[in-house]
Amino acid sequence: MPGRRLTGADRQQIAAGLAQRLSYADIARRLNRPASTVGREVARNGGPARYRADLAQLATTHRAQRRPRPPAPVRRTVERLGPDPDATAAFVTDLTTALVETGLPRTAARVMACLFTSETGSRTAIEMAQHLRVSAATISYAVRLLERQELIRRGRDDRGRRHRYFLDDKAGLRTVAASVAANQRFAATALRGAELFGAGTAAGSRLALAGRFFERLGDDLIRSAERHWRDMAGDLAGDMAGDMAGDRGDAPVHHS
Repeated sequence: MPGRRLTGADRQQIAAGLAQRLSYADIARRLNRPASTVGREVARNGGPARYRADLAQLATTHRAQRRPRPPAPVRRTVERLGPDPDATAAFVTDLTTALVETGLPRTAARVMACLFTSETGSRTAIEMAQHLRVSAATISYAVRLLERQELIRRGRDDRGRRHRYFLDDKAGLRTVAASVAANQRFAATALRGAELFGAGTAAGSRLALAGRFFERLGDDLIRSAERHWRDMAGDLAGDMAGDMAGDRGDAPVHHS
């Protein structure tokens, strides 16, 4: 039945279907399961190229023993926290689209949105693969790109066994910087074209004007972004210090 857990025999059928290069939907029809169930199962156990039924079964058994389910009252409390799931999903879609428009590839933008909306600002690669319903290889490619742009950083989880990816503290600033860098590359190319065609030609004049505009715009944007970031970081530190003083009951000190 669709509601039951995957069995060892189910996982053998999944492995056989992957070996035959069947789609998740075709494999799911054989099992009388949703395609999303097959996709999550494969993603959390190495992806299509590395999936092995025996290891997947062993890992599932190990997770069940290691992570007992919390009591029902606790689960109900957790489920009530946070915004409505439909509203959250719509927001994540909007945030992903906004990040794509800054120049990020779509999968990398989905990873950033996934991290921005996580309570801890971090997830493991397996958690992201499950959440985004993509393969581990897809996540690996996206996080390498984001690490190169210094938008995320890699650490270890509490158990020290898996890599965990964290939003960099300056991710917002670096998103602006990446956009500015693209504009500056265009500016440099346009100015080179102006020299090639010559200042006396219509094409050379057009390219020179565009190049100088984007060059100055990029310089202004990055200086403004850095200034605003420093100001906001200072305001946040002041707010946190005030909150901590309030928690301790400290009275403000007045100097005459």
